[in-house]
Amino acid sequence: MKTEKEKMLAGEDYFGNDKELVAERTKAKRLLHKLNVTEYVMNGTSRNILQQLLPNAHKRLYIEPPFHCDYGYNIHSGENVYFNVNCVVLDTMKITIGNNVFFGPGVHVYSATHPLDAVERRSVEFSKPVSIGDDCWIGGNAVICPGVTIGNGCTIGAGSVVTKDIPDNSLAVGNPAKVIRKLIP
Repeated sequence: MKTEKEKMLAGEDYFGNDKELVAERTKAKRLLHKLNVTEYVMNGTSRNILQQLLPNAHKRLYIEPPFHCDYGYNIHSGENVYFNVNCVVLDTMKITIGNNVFFGPGVHVYSATHPLDAVERRSVEFSKPVSIGDDCWIGGNAVICPGVTIGNGCTIGAGSVVTKDIPDNSLAVGNPAKVIRKLIP
């Protein structure tokens, strides 16, 4: 029988208040408190905290606190990734971020989602992976929804809500985000 964590990582319905998952989120919150309150600037101690919190992220990752995530270990990033202030990454499933990706302030990336049925929603949730290609710029206060893939070389306009996949080299804006033009690679 699968554990609730195994179900979560497989994208199946799972119970989010499982003891193991609560303990892992608590561990992440303790590291986030150190990053967001105790240190608050990028230095050697902050880098050590990030290595513990985000073991699958490249060491050339820069985060402007405050930053929030659920687990940390589901965030997989390439090098030269920058998160501006107030970014939130709900990483209940793998979130893949390419190289040279820049997140404006207040960007939210969600892999966590919930059933539409209200009764079902009381006891389970599920996840969908998110993927962001190389050389992307995600404008401030954009929201990237569960299951979305953003191709290489994309720009997502500030305040956009990305509900569907965005092809390579596209400028997408709006709510819901729509491709308004192709970008020259």
